[in-house]
Amino acid sequence: MTEANLFGRDDVPVESLPLDWSELLARHERWLRTVVLARLGEPQAVDEVMQEVALAAVRQQAPISDPAKVGPWLYQIAVRQSLLYRRKAGRRRKLTQGYAESFPPNGEDHRTLDPLGWLLADERRRLVHEALGALVRRDREILLLKYTENWSYRQIAEHLGISHSAVEARLHRARGRMRKELAARETALVSK
Repeated sequence: MTEANLFGRDDVPVESLPLDWSELLARHERWLRTVVLARLGEPQAVDEVMQEVALAAVRQQAPISDPAKVGPWLYQIAVRQSLLYRRKAGRRRKLTQGYAESFPPNGEDHRTLDPLGWLLADERRRLVHEALGALVRRDREILLLKYTENWSYRQIAEHLGISHSAVEARLHRARGRMRKELAARETALVSK
């Protein structure tokens, strides 16, 4: 599909056509959600950040005009909005923690847990989640795009605005770090 066909018209140059932001955001939403989740580690926060990404993309004073560069541009906006959300969440946590320290609870928690059932059901998922959490954001991000979105190296390179060889190298290093993190956690679990 040519860039002009992207908008359904062959007779008008791409530069003169307005970008359909709702369509572009919808097309890139899934992988951007994965990036935001990798950055935040909080599934409940993804919707809020994605709304901010959409608003920031539409509000840009000089929006991007080349449809081929929209993916990397949206990626940068998603990263920026994720960082802003983390900053805001940190301030909120600090405020909540201060309030909790000022007014401690006076009751006891009488709920019972089934440790064996929890351990058998969630142990592997927890180990993977912890190992992912220990990785740097860039590694976590590229692993999630590759293995949860099932993207090719070419797709990752296009959307992140990096070269194919950079994707290969980053994935190779990220997989190695993930293996080391999982091995360390499994060893620690066995030695307990």
